[in-house]
Amino acid sequence: MTLPAPTIAKGLEGVVIAETAISDVNGSVGTLEYRGYHIRDLALQASFEEVIYLLWNGKLPNRSELDAFNDQLVAQRTLPDALIDILQRLPKDATPMAALRTAFSALGMFDTEADDNSTEANTRKALRMTAAMGTIVAAWERIRNGQAVVAPRADLSLAANLLYMLSGKEAAEAAVRAFNIYLVLLADHGMNASTFAARVTTSTLSDMWSAITSAIGTLKGAVHGGANEMAMRQFIEIGDPANVDAWFDQTMTSAMRIMGIGHRVYKTGDPRMFILKDQAKDLADSAGDHRWVEIATRLEAKAMSHPYFTERKLFPNVEYYSAIVLYQTGIPVDQFTPMFAVSRTPGWCAHILEQWRENRLIRPDVIYTGLHDQAWLPIEAR
Repeated sequence: MTLPAPTIAKGLEGVVIAETAISDVNGSVGTLEYRGYHIRDLALQASFEEVIYLLWNGKLPNRSELDAFNDQLVAQRTLPDALIDILQRLPKDATPMAALRTAFSALGMFDTEADDNSTEANTRKALRMTAAMGTIVAAWERIRNGQAVVAPRADLSLAANLLYMLSGKEAAEAAVRAFNIYLVLLADHGMNASTFAARVTTSTLSDMWSAITSAIGTLKGAVHGGANEMAMRQFIEIGDPANVDAWFDQTMTSAMRIMGIGHRVYKTGDPRMFILKDQAKDLADSAGDHRWVEIATRLEAKAMSHPYFTERKLFPNVEYYSAIVLYQTGIPVDQFTPMFAVSRTPGWCAHILEQWRENRLIRPDVIYTGLHDQAWLPIEAR
């Protein structure tokens, strides 16, 4: 009997590899839920700390639980002096994601529980990783610019503290709120590429530091975490709302691609995008500078009226307006992807903990298309 030829799913599209109770991404109707809570409710009402607790514990914390949890996070924000020394020795022109990947991996060397994969130890590591990620990002920004590293403050939220460590001064309330919303919106998103990488590494029984380092390296790619940086660079290239039409026409003639538009899953619109669009407008109103929002909205309108995008159901995704939000918050463009990593770390940790509960080695197959029965020749005869 001849067996049917196996089906190849390029990019594993449509292939289900696990069950999860962490987040539900429904692309057909354009919804996202964390543990059953709709993303809009969480983004507009919850602190990032509450969402981290929710992702790890399956429920929202009460006041005493949140206070205790926040104290645990605050206690882990400070980096070892030896890690600061490592950062200071890195080439100053290293990209922030390369610096983050290297520093985060190095931080694991200081963890005495690094190779303890018990649930209790991994939960403690999740706290350390989530608390330290933003400190690493901020420390590198200061170091590469020849500035002194700003120590974290215990009295600020995770969002407010990160903005403070970047600049050395407290951020405006509107910026903190917008940044907190950004962190909440990107905390988890099903089996995306970086989460998959973390779960693959975990499935080999490797340690949690290695799994998150795998995720950071995967997030660095331009069609994953790097897309927000690319989106902002296109807005900067356009430069003025009056240039949108000509730029769009030229781009559609040559590249046929707008960074930040299109999503593998969402076919009716990314629910996170709508929230970030409102935040971008609010920040523009606060600053009295609407240039970037106007460029983005005009470009969106041009794309949404073009059959190339409408026929393929390509809509602005989370990176499109998150770029405007981060830029207006004062974050350097090449630090956008590290900010994504700060936000996604709790989600990565949640998936690693979930993978450990019912682990099986993730080992997909491939179809060999190479040669067979090659004749060996000694080196003198080749």
